[in-house]
Amino acid sequence: MSKTILVSDRTYEVLKKLKKKFKARSFDEVISRLILKEMGLPYDMFGIDRGRIKPFTVRDRMEDRIW
Repeated sequence: MSKTILVSDRTYEVLKKLKKKFKARSFDEVISRLILKEMGLPYDMFGIDRGRIKPFTVRDRMEDRIW
């Protein structure tokens, strides 16, 4: 369900510029991105561990582990 919020003309103009900069489809997307940034969360979770995770090797197989 959508809601209507009141913003000043200045805030609206800034949101329009950010919408263009982010190539966002809506003001909702712009506001969501700003909120996530403020909270320190990545906007796109895909690829967040890129470069930190290595592919599995033969040694990683469960039957080869010593319990």
